[in-house]
Amino acid sequence: MSDYLTKDEVQALLDASPFIKFMNVRVESLDTAQDRIVMRMPLRPEFERRAGTGQFHGGAIASLIDLAGDYAIVMKVGAGVPTVNFRTDFLRPAMNTDLIATAQVRRAGRTIAVVDIDVHDDEKRLIAVGRGTYVPKAG
Repeated sequence: MSDYLTKDEVQALLDASPFIKFMNVRVESLDTAQDRIVMRMPLRPEFERRAGTGQFHGGAIASLIDLAGDYAIVMKVGAGVPTVNFRTDFLRPAMNTDLIATAQVRRAGRTIAVVDIDVHDDEKRLIAVGRGTYVPKAG
C-alpha cells in the first residue's frame, strides 16, 4: 500500500464526485496511525425523511456510512475502492443535526478490507452503526 493521503487530498477526492459534493461531506480529521477517518455531513432538505421534519432519511445515513468506510481505505491506497458489501443498523432518529461518521479500519488485507463505522449526532448520541467490506486495491 502507498503512503497515506492527506486530509486535503481526501477532501479533493470527495469534492470531485458530484454525488458526494451534493452531500456536502467534509473531512473532520484523519488519523493514519489508527487507520481512522472522521467525516461530517450536514442536514439538507433533500435528506429529510419527510419535508419539514428535520429528520434524516435512512438512505442518507446509509450513504454516509458507506462513504466513510470506503474513504478509510481510500486514504490508505490513494484511489477509489469498490464496496463489496455494507450493512447499517439504525439506533435512533437523527433530528436537526449534522451527522459525524467515524470509520475505523479493522483489517486491510490484500483482497478484502473490513471497516466499522459509527454515526453520531452533534450531541454525541449514537445514531447508527455500520460495517463495510471493500476491495483495497487502488484503481
